[in-house]
Amino acid sequence: MPTVFIPSLINPPSILDLSPARSMLRNMAAARHDIYMVDWGVPSADDATLDLAGHVTQRLVPLLARFPRPPILIGYCLGGTLAIGAASVMPVHALATLAAPWHFDRLAPEDRAAVARLWEGAQPTCARLGYVPMELLQAGFWALDPKRTVRKYAAFADVKAGSEEERAFLAVEDWANAGPPLSYAAGRDLFERLYAGNETGAGSWAVGSKRVNPTALALPTLSVVSTADRIVPAAIAPPLADSRSIDLGHVGMVVSARARAALWEPLSCWLSQQGG
Repeated sequence: MPTVFIPSLINPPSILDLSPARSMLRNMAAARHDIYMVDWGVPSADDATLDLAGHVTQRLVPLLARFPRPPILIGYCLGGTLAIGAASVMPVHALATLAAPWHFDRLAPEDRAAVARLWEGAQPTCARLGYVPMELLQAGFWALDPKRTVRKYAAFADVKAGSEEERAFLAVEDWANAGPPLSYAAGRDLFERLYAGNETGAGSWAVGSKRVNPTALALPTLSVVSTADRIVPAAIAPPLADSRSIDLGHVGMVVSARARAALWEPLSCWLSQQGG
């Protein structure tokens, strides 16, 4: 059964294949899973009106329809949100989300307010550009937990030069800061319809003409959440049939030294149970 990893729109998909030693995809391939990964690419000027639902109907669904059998979908972060949208409008064998946001109204009020202020100041410029720069999105992530960001860089000062720990840290930072922009419509949806409007959690987000309801999916579903995640707290995860918690952060859950035991191997077992 083909398994398709759907990374977030917000950063490059390489976080799932960061390095030979820290690659979820290579681990899955070594376990004999038939693995594919979506690369969303860089939006062009013509993509300014491509919203989140359009990424599902115009990009993801046509790609998935090329497989000879309904695939298993695994979506990371916002990719998990979009994977739920795809599973709602086309045949899918099974679905797993990793740190995916859904119930935005369960975020701390001060976090939603900070995101709203960020978008209010940036929206006019983004509308003129036709896209939402990665720098704006990264600023939003920093605003959610600025103290943790400072601690992270302070701790890096004590890392041994040339060590595997140093290489891993730099690889993650390169990944985090190298993302392409979002199309303007997708960014507007993220800030206005999801963060501010909670359309997914309220059941009003639609893909095509169909409202997306995760609890109505008639297939095996799994939501993996992180109890240490400040970007996508466990409380805002989608309501899927099965849920599992781990104590690694939003990025650490897929690339840290503990990710193999905490996520990769249990996820591989779940895939095998689904015939993947």
